[in-house]
Amino acid sequence: MNLDSVKKFLEKKGETASMVDGLPPKFLELLTLSSLHVDLIEPGRVVCSMKIPPRLLNGGNSLHGGATATLVDVVGSAAIPTVGYSSASTGVSVEINVSYLDAAYVDEEIEIEARALRVGKAVAVVSVEFRKKETGKVFAQGRHTKYLVLPSKI
Repeated sequence: MNLDSVKKFLEKKGETASMVDGLPPKFLELLTLSSLHVDLIEPGRVVCSMKIPPRLLNGGNSLHGGATATLVDVVGSAAIPTVGYSSASTGVSVEINVSYLDAAYVDEEIEIEARALRVGKAVAVVSVEFRKKETGKVFAQGRHTKYLVLPSKI
């Protein structure tokens, strides 16, 4: 791939740009979460499921890695308040790591389980596991570290 084709690949202009500019704020969460169903919430744990929609596929017709990372962020963050952390925000991301172990495809039922590993005064660490519902096979694992906003002493 030469340099010009790399630039062309990265810079999406024209009709696509105007369409994207018209999207509402925080559209990425809406795009990813609109198929999500919460199955279980208990202290330190959130379990969700979804049927993979076509809009979340990559060029290889499997669940896009960016969608998986977004789910690590959002579902993982949801586990933090389940252990008693009470703030208007669940903090800001310091690190998100995702290991992609297998592919998941359109209309496949998946389960996403987030577990709060540690929620301290300033840092929270959450693990998120993605499984195929039919087989129980893990196809991705994520870990999310967040800096928690400390309450003001003023």
